[in-house]
Amino acid sequence: MNALDVQDLSISFGGVKAIQDLSFDVHEGHVHAIIGPNGAGKTTLINLITGIYTPGAGRIALFGQPAAGVAPDQLARLGLSRTFQNLQVCMNMSAVGNVMIGAHLSLASGLLAGMFRLPSMRRADDACRERALALMDFVGVGAFARAEASQLPYGALKRLEIARALAARPKLLLMDEPAAGLNHTETAEIEKLIRRIAEGGTTVVLVEHDMKLIMNVSDRILVLHHGKRLALGSTAEIRNHPEVIAAYLGAAA
Repeated sequence: MNALDVQDLSISFGGVKAIQDLSFDVHEGHVHAIIGPNGAGKTTLINLITGIYTPGAGRIALFGQPAAGVAPDQLARLGLSRTFQNLQVCMNMSAVGNVMIGAHLSLASGLLAGMFRLPSMRRADDACRERALALMDFVGVGAFARAEASQLPYGALKRLEIARALAARPKLLLMDEPAAGLNHTETAEIEKLIRRIAEGGTTVVLVEHDMKLIMNVSDRILVLHHGKRLALGSTAEIRNHPEVIAAYLGAAA
């Protein structure tokens, strides 16, 4: 079974075709990158996959289940989690509290249990905190376990958001520009983290501009251009694809 199937997907805004008859699949357990020049349709595609937009035509399936136009909370229950290009971190909370938010779907949340802090709720909360701390260690921000989110440097906040996404126990993790704004050392650490996530069995869909990172971690790459599929293949195939080279560097190159 594929983790993600997209068939004949299209959406328009005011007559502008943002995505046109797009089809591709994502193999379970792989790192699949989506790249393309600015304006290629990457953000629109992400919003379609994550339920923010409803397609005008076409189908999306997540682990075999229809997913086009499905609300984001329901997609989370199907196994989809994501990070954001622009940080979505609660700065007025602790770092570990931010990670715990990601586990809310699996927490016991009955009204009576919450009002009276029943032992079952306390045990679930303690287990959630322990897992959040373990995830912070996993992504490399364990040193900030007792810190407020506002005290973390930018690179650590990017990792904290990844930990929060992993707290939902996703089967597919969509990462939107995880290396944006990072220096070379931090980008190399994100690269290693993506590999560890994939090695743990989570399928990763990666949208990123850093081509070195893309080429180092991806099993397959989808190239978008003007909302259409320009190419789909391995890193070697994409690296040497004449139309991809032209789209990025200009036809004369």
